[in-house]
Amino acid sequence: MSSRLRALPLLALLVSGACTEAPKLDPKDQAEGLYLRGNSEYLQGNFDAALKTFDEMKGLMPADPRLPAARGEVLLSMSRLEEASKEFEAALRLDPKRSTNWSRLGFIQAQLGKPDEARKSLQKALELHPRDFNALEQLGELAEERGDHDEAVTRLTQAAEVAPDASKADLTLRAVEVLTTQGRQEDALVLLRKATSQGLSSPELLTTLGDAEVRAGRLPEAAAAYQEAAKKSPKDPTLWELVAEIQLKLGKRDEALAAYRESLKVKDRAIVHVALARAHLAVEDKAAAEGELQKALDTVSGSDVREMQEVAGLLTTLGRKPDALRILTSLGSEPGYAKDVELQLATARLARELKDTATVQAACARVAAASTDGGVAKCP
Repeated sequence: MSSRLRALPLLALLVSGACTEAPKLDPKDQAEGLYLRGNSEYLQGNFDAALKTFDEMKGLMPADPRLPAARGEVLLSMSRLEEASKEFEAALRLDPKRSTNWSRLGFIQAQLGKPDEARKSLQKALELHPRDFNALEQLGELAEERGDHDEAVTRLTQAAEVAPDASKADLTLRAVEVLTTQGRQEDALVLLRKATSQGLSSPELLTTLGDAEVRAGRLPEAAAAYQEAAKKSPKDPTLWELVAEIQLKLGKRDEALAAYRESLKVKDRAIVHVALARAHLAVEDKAAAEGELQKALDTVSGSDVREMQEVAGLLTTLGRKPDALRILTSLGSEPGYAKDVELQLATARLARELKDTATVQAACARVAAASTDGGVAKCP
């Protein structure tokens, strides 16, 4: 028998023997695999599966300091706060120098109505990691709850400074909200301007800046802020509308018309055509105004009471009062608007002007039904 033929039975025996023994996995490697799988399940929102996987891991590595923290994160996401608190307490016994454990525990304690304990935990988190923006934010919220508005603004501003870029604007807006609630409009404006000068430019932040500039009477600055917000909000036509309204107040007609056109590019709306028509009427261009009126009638939705009233008002201005009355009467007869006193009064006034007694009576009856004083003195 050749040496090659003699080797074949030996090889077959070796292969057979190899197949009968399963490879032994290191428990540490198994636990690590389970830890990664559990985190993956958690990030996908499969919380029950994640807990089950972490329980399997516990059977292999019960003293792993990452395990209670991982379970705590899952339970926190499930709003099982008491259980989450116990897990993070266990995590701190195993790893007392992990700042995130203190931060999470402080957050949970705050939600459970334990502000003193929460502050201690959050302060401990900051001692270990001064740039923990979650701890700073929660300390700000706790300060606001106990009425210490200055500390709330300081903490929220500090949180914004060290937070990831995606969270900076929201935290700044929270600080602005605290200031605004306290009537500190100028301080809010200063904070907003500082934030934008440092590069924050979310649509919400810029819009809030625009609002603050309007309150301060600084219309050119407000228009600039709204315009930047509009550029960053390609699906919001109302911001361009605000820009246009301010430019009209500033006497910048061309800039206003351009802004209205930008609004129409986002969404063709009747209310913008009405505004354009009024801008044309202001310079006595009746033909252009009538053209915009027709566009408004073509695009009116019929479901927006303000839009319908604006269209009716333009019809009245352009001498088409019967058409305006038909719109107001139709809108006012809808069940959803029967108690809109201002709408019913506008309908009654126009109907009286056109000597439509029946419509006057119907509108006034709705005013009486909707008003606590019967509406008799208000209705024509």
